[in-house]
Amino acid sequence: MPVEFLGIAATNDGSETAPRSGAAFDKEYTLRLARAHEDHGWDRVLFAYSSGSPIPAPAAAYLAAKVEKLGILLAHRPNVSYPTYAARTFATLDQISDGRLAVHFITGGNDHEQRREGDTLGKDDRYARTREYIQIVKKVWTRHEPFDHQGEHYGFSDYVSDVFPVQQPRPGVSFGGSSPAAYAVGGAEADVYGLWGEPLAETAQQIASVREAARAAGRADSPRIQVAFRPIIAPTEELAWEKARRTVGVIRERGAHGHSVSNRRPAGAPENSGSQRLVALAEKGERYDRALWTSTAAATRGAGNSTALVGTPETVAQALLDYYDLGVDILSARGYDLLGDAIDFGRHVIPIVREEVAKRDREGAARGPEALERLAAVSA
Repeated sequence: MPVEFLGIAATNDGSETAPRSGAAFDKEYTLRLARAHEDHGWDRVLFAYSSGSPIPAPAAAYLAAKVEKLGILLAHRPNVSYPTYAARTFATLDQISDGRLAVHFITGGNDHEQRREGDTLGKDDRYARTREYIQIVKKVWTRHEPFDHQGEHYGFSDYVSDVFPVQQPRPGVSFGGSSPAAYAVGGAEADVYGLWGEPLAETAQQIASVREAARAAGRADSPRIQVAFRPIIAPTEELAWEKARRTVGVIRERGAHGHSVSNRRPAGAPENSGSQRLVALAEKGERYDRALWTSTAAATRGAGNSTALVGTPETVAQALLDYYDLGVDILSARGYDLLGDAIDFGRHVIPIVREEVAKRDREGAARGPEALERLAAVSA
């Protein structure tokens, strides 16, 4: 199966290692970063969501009108708009982009961040709401006759939209999480299930949990799997590790001076299962498998996508192929110098991975749990 690459659609040049140089929504930088992805082999970029950042939907509309091929993954929290309104927003964006939109639904992993926008539901109720929300959005996208809905969190009568997506039957739905509740919702409703970068063995376990949840929901298929990393590459292994140590040093220094490494949650232990898993991995060890490094996750307290792959382009490409062999076919990557790293990764890593995936496809190489057994045998 062809591999896909997901990058980031940042609206400014700020990152964990550097403050932004301009406004929160820098149109010129947003477009420059997107074109760098489009010109260097990336398939899609993610517009992330937080309570204080620029609204992703209009930023995505701006980008969709400016670039021709690059796909857009739009992050959306159900608490910020009614599902019928959101479904029309997404359909309109799919029209603007000529069918290049997918939507990533975020349940919300931190009570403090949710309360910033008036959401007081607990975690379990948020997951139930998200599932109901996704189901409604799918109906609005595909129903041409009025319908009623009376659910736990939403109720309306005689609704029908007059705007439909370009993509048929609908745009893709993405979801993520590392708890049983997340597996249940994503396994039932998602086309793509997103995971953060963990060691191969733990990733294989999560993939199995997602697939089991899909079977439990009565699906004949299961979501495609996406895994996210922070690549740190250089021409030699020594230079790559020097760069990695400098990077984590800057993250820690900025944190020590009171600069938040994440505007999505306050200081303290993470509440969501995914971040808790990353912190636990970092406490257990710094390096795993071929190139996975957890010190960046430790420095950010597991804030989002925060584990690194460190090495030469060849080493990082081979590490990504290890995940592909497990059954991962969407690889998400974001550097710390957003623009420069997107270009370097596109030039030096993506071509290697695509060539090797094409070779595996030609040879009919098996993928899945047996791949983990082969890797374990080689490293033993």
